[in-house]
Amino acid sequence: MRGAFRAAVILAAAAAAGSLFAVKTDRYAAFRGEVFVDIPLGTPSVKIAGMLADAGVVRHPVLFLLARAWHPRWKPLAGEYRFEEPATPERVLERLAKGDVFTAELRVPEGTDCYDLAALVEAAGLARADEFLRVALPHEGYLFPSTYRFSRKATPEQIVETMRGTFEQVWRELGGTEERKRETVILASLVEAEAVKDEERARIAGVFLNRLKKGMRLECDPTVKYAARREGRWRGVIYRSDLESRSRYNTYVWHGLPPGPVTNPGRKSLEAALHPAETEELYFVAKADGDGGHVFSRDYESHQKAVREYRRGQNHAPRQGGNSRVAPQPGRKSR
Repeated sequence: MRGAFRAAVILAAAAAAGSLFAVKTDRYAAFRGEVFVDIPLGTPSVKIAGMLADAGVVRHPVLFLLARAWHPRWKPLAGEYRFEEPATPERVLERLAKGDVFTAELRVPEGTDCYDLAALVEAAGLARADEFLRVALPHEGYLFPSTYRFSRKATPEQIVETMRGTFEQVWRELGGTEERKRETVILASLVEAEAVKDEERARIAGVFLNRLKKGMRLECDPTVKYAARREGRWRGVIYRSDLESRSRYNTYVWHGLPPGPVTNPGRKSLEAALHPAETEELYFVAKADGDGGHVFSRDYESHQKAVREYRRGQNHAPRQGGNSRVAPQPGRKSR
């Protein structure tokens, strides 16, 4: 009897040692590429073990449960997890205990409008572009460009709320107030759409304000592009028919600021709109060398000279919409 008991103890110890060895060394993956496991809040460990085994993340549910028994303080957290390579049961549990949930990265460059933002959201696997655009469009200008990480379960409303919250934080940091907030953000969106060089942003804002004070039309190309996008007729370049559109966003036809922002401006453009340069300049056009800078002019004649130089440098290339930084077409007078 004593010998049999001793043998049983030895066998049990060997089995335990073997199980512990497997928990720590059995790197396993029965899936190709990647697999996602979504663990709802309150899911018991036994069910989690089954989910992981069904997904091919662990070889057998028991191995995960043994890892839980070996590390009783490592409690799995709810969320969606992505597995891309073989891992031991211990490593799988460690990830779940740390809450290393999968989030999709959403990179939003400065000056991205809601139409392009919707495409980025869809590319990130977060929502259909049309569904996101419907929610986001009323917030154009207030969805701060940055790099975000969202759960794949995030709704368009949650994404917009997060981006809008970031904007409000930046707005407060810049000393912005609710008074004239709308006008300032619209101006910042125009600056963002036109500027390449940071040192020119405040100067461009100053030019736009000077034109407004004198009752001149802004004649800002990005507003023409945005009008075309809103009406579903954007063709990649600005045509004369676009310049003649009666859309309220078309600043070649209507005086004053457009009715809303045309991009989502970044911090530097918001700052430029809050603190525009004091200047007497009324015009600007892209430099012929294509370095992203502009030639600024106080009078129409000097401006037209700069326009001719630009067009010679461009070899009569067709006008591009949005961020084109080109002057009015021949025959159109910005007075």
